[in-house]
Amino acid sequence: MALSLPSSLSSSSSSYLSLHSYRNSPSNSSIFTISTPKSLHFTTSHSRFHRGRRSLRPDASLAVDSPTASGINRSEESRKLILEVNDLTAVISESKQEILRGINLSIYEGEVHAVMGRNGSGKSTFSKVLVGHPDYEVTGGSVVFKGENLLGMEPEERAHAGLFMSFQSPVEIPGVSNMDFLRMAVNSRRAKSGLPELGPIEFFGFLSPKLAAVNMNPSLLDRNVNEGFSGGEKKRNEILQLAVLEADLAILDEIDSGLDVDALQDVAKAVNGLLTPKNAILMITHYQRLLDYIKPTYVHIMEDGRIVRTGDFTLAKQLEKEGYKAVSAA
Repeated sequence: MALSLPSSLSSSSSSYLSLHSYRNSPSNSSIFTISTPKSLHFTTSHSRFHRGRRSLRPDASLAVDSPTASGINRSEESRKLILEVNDLTAVISESKQEILRGINLSIYEGEVHAVMGRNGSGKSTFSKVLVGHPDYEVTGGSVVFKGENLLGMEPEERAHAGLFMSFQSPVEIPGVSNMDFLRMAVNSRRAKSGLPELGPIEFFGFLSPKLAAVNMNPSLLDRNVNEGFSGGEKKRNEILQLAVLEADLAILDEIDSGLDVDALQDVAKAVNGLLTPKNAILMITHYQRLLDYIKPTYVHIMEDGRIVRTGDFTLAKQLEKEGYKAVSAA
């Protein structure tokens, strides 16, 4: 299926949106890509990074005063390791300013990890590096996703492998209907897995329960992607994309920003409904209130490009009460 895109989305900017990097249809091998201004901060990259791996697991104790956060004692060791990050370092591509200074993190099936920290601590940079944002260059370390070298994959390959990212400020895409976008994305991943594509009627049957779970107005499916949506509608739409793509690891970058209490509850309920024993969630947030609705398995505190402390939900409670200074000094 060919899709004509508006000229306003065909800029030559070095930063572009791959629409979660899915093809127009299984019969078309070209990647469905939309160029957007660099300020939109969407993810893709042509970088290739080196391999490397060593065993690492974060610690489950309340206060782990170690940047490596190693040694988690999980009750079910039969669960598979989804993501393993070892000594990850990265710089801003243009200025070469170092942002990540040795990130270590392991995520297993069925886990919810929350990353918290002050502004500028490297939280969003970490998430963007994982999905392959071109503004950042990996300078060291390794990332293994489902047993494969994630840093050796293009962004579209990462998406097809089951990695998803929900953005802080989802971009509006004129000329692309929400329904068409969702169906193309789903059929692209199904094609990668050797499954037949879903026709319009089949897809609507597949989509309807997920739409209800997000508490999203069905009329938004006929609108262009995020065009004229409120902040809450955009966040619901991001979670709807996650639901239909059935990702193995969802990275949620401040999904609570700009949401009122009702919208936050709806989004959190939908996210909780998507968590299974076979997938995992990595949440980035400034505020403990999100964690009241989506209970994390582990909470990590980032500071100066490193994870400096790891604990359970009570660590977030301590952070809310005493602030980052007290937590960092502990």
